[in-house]
Amino acid sequence: MLMDTMSGELKPVRAADGHRLRFYCCGPTLYDRAHIGNFRTFLVQDVFRRVAELSGLPTLHVRNVTNVEDKTIRRSQELGEDLAAFTARWKVAFDQDCRSLNMLSPHHEPGAVEHIAEQIALIETLMGKGMAYLGEDGSVYFRISEFPAYGRLSRLDARTLRSGEAHQSDEYDRESISDFALWKAAKPEDGPNHWESPWGPGRPGWHIECSAMSMKYLGPTLDLHSGGVDLVFPHHENEIAQSEGATGKPFTLHWFHVTHLMVDGAKMSKSLGNLYTLDDIKAMGFSAAEMRYVLIAGHYRKPLNFKRESLEAARLALKRLASVQALLDQAAGGPALATWDNLCGAEKTQDTLGHFAPAWEALLDNLNVPKALGEVFTACHEVERMSRDGSLPPEQAVVERQGLVLLLASLGLILPVPSPEADEAPGEVQQLAQQRWEAKQAKNWGEADRLRDLVAARGWRIKDRKDGFDLVRS
Repeated sequence: MLMDTMSGELKPVRAADGHRLRFYCCGPTLYDRAHIGNFRTFLVQDVFRRVAELSGLPTLHVRNVTNVEDKTIRRSQELGEDLAAFTARWKVAFDQDCRSLNMLSPHHEPGAVEHIAEQIALIETLMGKGMAYLGEDGSVYFRISEFPAYGRLSRLDARTLRSGEAHQSDEYDRESISDFALWKAAKPEDGPNHWESPWGPGRPGWHIECSAMSMKYLGPTLDLHSGGVDLVFPHHENEIAQSEGATGKPFTLHWFHVTHLMVDGAKMSKSLGNLYTLDDIKAMGFSAAEMRYVLIAGHYRKPLNFKRESLEAARLALKRLASVQALLDQAAGGPALATWDNLCGAEKTQDTLGHFAPAWEALLDNLNVPKALGEVFTACHEVERMSRDGSLPPEQAVVERQGLVLLLASLGLILPVPSPEADEAPGEVQQLAQQRWEAKQAKNWGEADRLRDLVAARGWRIKDRKDGFDLVRS
């Protein structure tokens, strides 16, 4: 089950053809390094695909790259750089970040420049139906008065629509609801960045690009379409209008939107100095795996507030998961040999996933990653208890490990390799920390403080959890 933006209801995710889920994600605009706010959306989409495939639903995943629109042209012209070389450079950087963040590659990753012919054909269809017209400026515009359903995705009041007023900018505010550009006539400031068309030299508008590319690879009706919540209007609203206007068929059966990322409680912006790239995060001393954990940990329907402390917590969480995985490998008699195909085809029940089964169920229920992570650590606590009590036989360890491996694969988490020499506290420190935990549970605060200070004097810091504690080098 997954929330559908159009209906505002939870709906099952289904493949209309009964075989493969055909879904499209709006990808990056190649004019700068993608920032962690962009990757919040891309990573949630990655988890969605992983859960779909691991649940037994094969996918056909298309994610575009925008290599021609207002920002790409403006920035490349400012630098005096060829548009193709400029966008190719940012595509290489984007691919590197995707690999670092352990993201699955889409099955198709089309670029707008390479699909000019499809966009022109789509515009010609709309003009033939009277849904588009040639403006006085030589550009072609979509006539929103010819599409009565305009505004239903973003729940706009139809009375605010101003048909007949042309708007050429690719992106605009809610107050600028008007006929939008499908094809933009060439202007001197565009430089050489234009293509021939039946209406003269120009370039496609941003919105027509996604309609043409998504329908080329997935057909006239998509099973699911995803993007950031900021794309609901105008981008996705315009996609619906031009796609359904051309085909007369529903464009998308399920709309999946991801809510934005905040940084220290504020909106990300260069002016505030809080816009971070993955390279910035690495320069702070954190890994891509830790960044991935932070960006997927919040619910996709709620704003996620990023703080440096979030990365520190992610580091401890990944270390603990690595410790539990090592414990289960030892108890099971060796490391797991599970492959992606085996995980996809395996039965997923309480009997096969052990204490990790509730975490898997949470992912199936509206992709509830926060709940799933909570269930994962509850399961880890139980596994650790069983190990201490001697009630974790090899056959049960195999089951529990299968559950943990499935969850790690679903979330795309790569765990750090345990390094006892560097990360495990000496036995004396562990004993003092355990005594301090017991004193705290007994509400003997003075003794707990004294023992904490002894641990600190030995170069270690105690970080409490609800069900225990972690030791971290000071």
